[in-house]
Order: sequence, then structure tokens, then C-alpha cells
Amino acid sequence: MLNSNTVTLVACPTCQTKTAWSQENADRPFCSARCKLIDLGAWASESYSIPQQTSDEDEIFSEDLVTDPNKSFL
Repeated sequence: MLNSNTVTLVACPTCQTKTAWSQENADRPFCSARCKLIDLGAWASESYSIPQQTSDEDEIFSEDLVTDPNKSFL
């Protein structure tokens, strides 16, 4: 059985400092508001990205997306 006094420590995603995962840490999983803002800035500047892999199917159907500049959609 777990002791209720056990504190779980997690690494801050920004600086890797061990910090308590508890109600008292309003910035969790970050160690501070500063680290939280650094992470937010990285998201805002699009530093984080998910690599995209293309497939043959994407190339086949991308031809359908090419529009005729002389054609109106209205």
C-alpha cells in the first residue's frame, strides 16, 4: 500500500529539474512559471513539429488539389 506522504517527482520538460507533482505546484509539470512560458514560446514559434511522411497515395491525390486559376468557385 502506498504511503499518503509519498511525493512523486517529475522532470520539468524545459530544464529537467525534478519537481513535485502535487496540488501545491500550480505550474506542474513545469518547475516554475518561467519554464512554462519558455515552453509556450516554443509552441508559438512553431519550434515543435510532428514529422510528416508522404506516401504514393498522397502524391496521386494531390493532383486533384491543383486548381485552375481561371475557374471560379462562386
